[in-house]
Amino acid sequence: MMKLNKFFYLMLGITAFAVTSCDDIDEQEPATGDLTLEQVQKTNIDVPTRTEASFSALFNFIGKARTGYPASSRADDFGYIMAALSLDAEGADLFLQDNNYNWFSVAGELSSRNANYANPAIRYKIPYAHIGMANEVIAGFPEDTDDPVAINKIAQARAVRAYAYMALAPYFQFGYATAADQPCIPILRGGDDFDYSNNPRATVREVWEYIMEDLNFAVEHLAGASRANKAQIDQNVAYGLRARANLIMNNWAAAASDAAQAAQGYEPASMAEVSVPAFCDISEHNWMWGADITDAMALENSYQTSSSWISAFSGDGYAAATQNTPQINIMLWKKIPATDVRKGWWIDENLHSPNWANLTWVDAGAGTSATGDEIATFVTSDDGKVELLPYTNIKFGQQSGIGSVMNSNDFPLMRVEEMILIQAEGLAKSGNEAQAIQVLENFVKTYRDPEYSVNGRGLSLADEIWFQRRVELWGEGFFTGDMKRLGKPLVRFHGAGTTNEPDAFQFNLEANDGWLNMRFPQTEMNNNSGIVDNTGGSLPVAGQNPNLRDGVTD
Repeated sequence: MMKLNKFFYLMLGITAFAVTSCDDIDEQEPATGDLTLEQVQKTNIDVPTRTEASFSALFNFIGKARTGYPASSRADDFGYIMAALSLDAEGADLFLQDNNYNWFSVAGELSSRNANYANPAIRYKIPYAHIGMANEVIAGFPEDTDDPVAINKIAQARAVRAYAYMALAPYFQFGYATAADQPCIPILRGGDDFDYSNNPRATVREVWEYIMEDLNFAVEHLAGASRANKAQIDQNVAYGLRARANLIMNNWAAAASDAAQAAQGYEPASMAEVSVPAFCDISEHNWMWGADITDAMALENSYQTSSSWISAFSGDGYAAATQNTPQINIMLWKKIPATDVRKGWWIDENLHSPNWANLTWVDAGAGTSATGDEIATFVTSDDGKVELLPYTNIKFGQQSGIGSVMNSNDFPLMRVEEMILIQAEGLAKSGNEAQAIQVLENFVKTYRDPEYSVNGRGLSLADEIWFQRRVELWGEGFFTGDMKRLGKPLVRFHGAGTTNEPDAFQFNLEANDGWLNMRFPQTEMNNNSGIVDNTGGSLPVAGQNPNLRDGVTD
């Protein structure tokens, strides 16, 4: 009989631990129990609420704390949002300080390739755990069901499964265009005779074909269906996920078409709406899909939420208390025109931004307050908020209010703005440059910079679109995936005095450097004899490759 959860406890087996000073050791978890396929299907019939509970868990899991190590209280274990922050910190445009409080230092220094470190292990375990949950929901219904409710749940579960594979595949191998036949990640196909203990890596092509099968099913079977809330998946989101997949597979026209379909019914956030800290509430009209962080989730794990780590406005946030609120690399920031409302998503070298001019932080305990630029140097009496550093982001607001200790910020998983940028890229690369320029200029001039010109920076159209993605989607987890699919080098500095990245993080990597590919956690290699790990490259050192350029920040 098929054991639905076997993959999960095989992955979480005992490993020999390495010694490290960054408090990032991989930790073991207890094995989970098994249910046979027959037991699951019978329970679903006898107890329908179990089906709903399993289905709802698929979406709660995305932003839930303690999903990499359920028995632990690691401050960096908060679901896919943690992975998004890690991926951007591994890139060129976002960094956290190089201090003893930075749980993401392994991403900044790219020591996240260590097979015994917890950060990369969490980022590996979470998607595979999610895949196991999706497989269980899918297997809980007969294959030949014609129940529309069941089909809707299967379609959403298959979209979730695709999303989980997409959270892994781009990071374990180079881009589809150059590495389609190279080994990528294992596929958990399941079945009575499936051997989880000897499951070799599928090729890049095989993984993306598997992903596309799920997304094609979801797009087809979610037509006309509604969803309970924006934490779940509807046809627009399925189109959006398929647009991302087509973009990675260089199916340019298909990516543009899917993105246009996904965007139907949505309008970007206006200049006024993004001229103040936002990006923290799933009800924002430009969000297509998001992680819904409830007050209960925030109260249970205050430091294990997006607001604790990404928002500058938390009154009880880990980052706000340790000067680790993410900052932008000035090489990108300086390329943003003063007329672009997004320039104010970060405070400048003088700790100024027009975007928080009307915000006030009140320290009720001390009877003090700060408004606008004063917030940067405001220190609360409980030291829950310390001084902000230049170029700290104020893009992400605080849903519960400035200075609130309720870290219940939601996190965007898909916004309509991304779909517009995918459409522009797909059009440009499928031979429709004039239409691509029209789409891009209409978006930026209408919603971000009224004086925008596509030729304003003198970049190629492809690099201009990447520039817009880097600014618009900053902090949302897209940089590393974009860099790899575009075949771009990692460029953090241009020599002495050109960047504000911490000294230890100032290095560049060639686009084909093997160090850009993740390594498999030791737990997986111990329990899956089919894994042959990635090799190549070496841990970067400060000052490495100062002459590299990426076409955007040159």
